Amino acid sequence: MQEKIAVIGGGSWGTALANLLAENGHDVTIFVREQEIVESINKRNLNIVFFPDIKLNKMLKAKHFSDIDESIDNIVWVVPTQFTRSSINEFYNFIKGKNIIIATKGIEVGTGKLVVDIFKENLEARFSILSGPSFAKEVILKKPTAVSVASIFDDDAIYWQRILSNRYFRVYRTKDLKGLELGGALKNVIAIAVGISDGLSFGNNARAGLITRGLAEITRMGLKLGASLETFMGLSGMGDLVLTCTGDLSRNRQVGLEIASGKSIAEIQSHMKMVAEGVFTAKAAYELALEMNIDMPIVTEVYKIIYEGKDPKESVIDLMNRPLKEEKIKI
Repeated sequence: MQEKIAVIGGGSWGTALANLLAENGHDVTIFVREQEIVESINKRNLNIVFFPDIKLNKMLKAKHFSDIDESIDNIVWVVPTQFTRSSINEFYNFIKGKNIIIATKGIEVGTGKLVVDIFKENLEARFSILSGPSFAKEVILKKPTAVSVASIFDDDAIYWQRILSNRYFRVYRTKDLKGLELGGALKNVIAIAVGISDGLSFGNNARAGLITRGLAEITRMGLKLGASLETFMGLSGMGDLVLTCTGDLSRNRQVGLEIASGKSIAEIQSHMKMVAEGVFTAKAAYELALEMNIDMPIVTEVYKIIYEGKDPKESVIDLMNRPLKEEKIKI
């Protein structure tokens, strides 16, 4: 059965999901701010900003944000976290009461809110979360990918699972919205740390240590906020963390590599076409951890490197010289 779906956000991940849904035979419109992307998708089946060399499904349509159609009941939300609150207000009349799946990963700076919580504060609708190890480019190239969808309503999770899944994109389902969101958001911060470590040639031992202890930090915050332990052992936890920390397509890993080369965060962001959510999430997670008294040393060091100008080598020394302790996740 063909579904009518709006994808709001025309970056790399929004484009990949819109193309996937069009490949699955659905009536898909992607809404973007950049008029050049609207024209390139409609006239040439290309997103010339993010995927200039990859042809998109010819049935995929694009419109400008100002032309959002309120008749579309099913919405894929891919607006960056820090712009989500203002965008909800902008599109309120068009998206209220709709079936929304949130594919954005991050924590809002200043409030410590996850994206689904921002929505719940500002809008009445049905919400699901999509997360897991998934580089947008590989999805567009039809590489095998497995992710998870979370909803408190089985019918909604099954709906999104059904319309997203195909021979190369497999979707599992869960009810742990909090766990999916936190895993997807916090892994970006750990990926920056791993990128810094790799950029400084600290080696594979250091990388493995950061990933493993990073997972402990993610899990610690997740359990404190009511998420399920098993979620962090799955696709949106360990799976997404490993991919983002080790894959060369990872924007957050690339940020870490460039920090290690001596570039400032302002210089790095100035030439990035896509948002590296980990830069913002590092600040939001650091502040939330302080507020809730959660021990997150790797997140803390990434925050200090980005926002306080701390020397990454000093951060490594401080991490290694922390008091010796039992390997255990304590909440």
